[in-house]
Amino acid sequence: MGVVEHEESVYESKAPAVPDYRQTGPTVPRMILGSRLRRLREERGITGGEAGRRIRGSHSKISRLEMGRTGFKTRDVLDLLTFYGVTDEAERATLLALARQSTQPGWWHVFHDVVPGWLNVYLGLEQAATVIRGYELQFVPGLLQTEDYARAVVGLAPEPLDEAAVERRVELRMARQGVLRREDPPRVWMVLDETALRRPLGGRPVMRAQLEHLIEAARLPHVTLQIMPFASGGHAALGGPVTILRPPGGDLPDVVYLEQQTGGVYPDKPTEIESYRHVMNRLVLQAEPPAATEPFLRRVLRET
Repeated sequence: MGVVEHEESVYESKAPAVPDYRQTGPTVPRMILGSRLRRLREERGITGGEAGRRIRGSHSKISRLEMGRTGFKTRDVLDLLTFYGVTDEAERATLLALARQSTQPGWWHVFHDVVPGWLNVYLGLEQAATVIRGYELQFVPGLLQTEDYARAVVGLAPEPLDEAAVERRVELRMARQGVLRREDPPRVWMVLDETALRRPLGGRPVMRAQLEHLIEAARLPHVTLQIMPFASGGHAALGGPVTILRPPGGDLPDVVYLEQQTGGVYPDKPTEIESYRHVMNRLVLQAEPPAATEPFLRRVLRET
């Protein structure tokens, strides 16, 4: 199968049912509820400001709720449903159940001491996504890191970390990888710059073990790994890493995540999301094809 056809098959495959929020956290219930409330509001011609005043808030509060960026209070949802004229008891019960789920902590809540607030949204999306696509420039993607390699990456944090904090972050990163071992794992498609393969983080033994781990990961049926070689020259994502996550259910838009030094950014305008999808499509065409990944990794391994 060619790269373009493979890309289409990833996006056209039937999405599974919404995962159990106890496994994937509150992010997806928030997004589903927010999307439904936005449609109800727009169908009735109600402005965000009017809806905000109804729940003793503002247009910005409604915007945050509709984007799934925060949890819902049951009282607010009840008030909005009444304001929007929703009288069907079954629909009201479903949406109220989502509101309750939207405030439940994800399994990673036990790592609250090392998880900044901005990362919670990403973790929820990563654990619930049906498709995860990304490009990494400097490091092996977190879902594909070995424990020792992850420890070397965490040690590069801009703020000094004691040994206990480093180990907690490594433990969280390893726990996140459980998503790849689930019965119905996401389709993971990563483009990895050759730079990341040539940078010997943690020393030669650690890097060799990491390269061997990538070879094994690339053989998984739900993982596609491509290499962007130095010889390819410039390309569309030289500005930094990009991750695109597809929420379950088929009704929610893709989410773009841009990791930065001290936080994460989520461009959410439809034009921005489409732009990053085009970037990823161009990258997979410019990178080495998936069939060349293992030979490429073995060549780097011999030279490491």
